[in-house]
Amino acid sequence: MDNLNFLEKMKMKLDTNKTKVVILTSHYRIAGYISVLHEARVTDYICESKNFIAVTDAEIWNHDHRRVVSTSFLNINREDVELIIPEDCVTQDFGMHIF
Repeated sequence: MDNLNFLEKMKMKLDTNKTKVVILTSHYRIAGYISVLHEARVTDYICESKNFIAVTDAEIWNHDHRRVVSTSFLNINREDVELIIPEDCVTQDFGMHIF
C-alpha cells in the first residue's frame, strides 16, 4: 500500500504546470513560477500549501523598484504573502519589468 501511495504522489508531482506569478509581501515583489497541479487554480495551490511556497526562477524586487536578487529557487513563508497574482491576470504593470 505504501508503494502505491508513493507512486500516486510521484505521478501527481509530474502532472503539474509551471505558473508564472507575482507575489507581494510587505518588503518585496517577487516574480517567478510555482508548480500548480494540472487543472488546479493558484488559489487551490495556496490553500494546500503548508508553511512555505516554493518559487522557481524568481526575481526579487524591493519597493524602490530595485532588483535585489535573482535565484533559481526560493521558499516564501506563506504568512508573509499579502497577495499573489497569476501572470495571465495582470492587467497593469507595477512600474517595473516583472516578467
